[in-house]
Amino acid sequence: MRNQRFAVLNDHGLPCPTWVPGNLCIAGAGLARGYLNDEAKTGASFVTHPASGERLYRTGDRGRYLPDGNLEFLGRQDLQVKVNGYRIELGEVEAALARCPGVRAAVAAVVGDRETSRQLVGYVVGGEADEVLAALRELLPDYLVPRRLMVLGELPLSRNGKVDRDALPRTDAPAGGEAACPAWPADEVESALADIWREFFGLEAVSVTASFLTSAVTRCSGSG
Repeated sequence: MRNQRFAVLNDHGLPCPTWVPGNLCIAGAGLARGYLNDEAKTGASFVTHPASGERLYRTGDRGRYLPDGNLEFLGRQDLQVKVNGYRIELGEVEAALARCPGVRAAVAAVVGDRETSRQLVGYVVGGEADEVLAALRELLPDYLVPRRLMVLGELPLSRNGKVDRDALPRTDAPAGGEAACPAWPADEVESALADIWREFFGLEAVSVTASFLTSAVTRCSGSG
């Protein structure tokens, strides 16, 4: 945009290197002086660039600079979550999902109340679950790949046209027109256990939600 400049700063107010997400700040023509009669909010939202001394406004969004100089928008700061000890930018996951074959729209969310049970889930419109996950593994590290992926006919929207995250379907009970993919191992321990199951039961892949008893019955039936 003309007469406007952007900076990506970390939580300490320092510029983020290329690829590193941070707080998206804006400067230039049209920047307000502050919030009327609210010095505390003004002090929290308006900062100074450590190198140029330029006055910046913290937009509340997350972003990062790419090697080609383009600025990638990663969503609101309140979409930053922590799962299994990793800090995750849901916007980064959504941007990668949108680049997968056949995907027309995508949303990432976290399900589970406790830290130990929280899981990253992806919702997409278009594409095949297996193909999308395979493509996603080429774009993101394992901890950013959703444990489950649901293919929907459309994303639920609020009255103002934004995605209604509270209306996203439960991942444990997909309805018609939706498909859930297996939950893949999220760490080295789960991967090791999955390898043992694959070898023992002679399977190509094992979901972390698979039942040992069901797999055993299937193996016995197949060997008979």
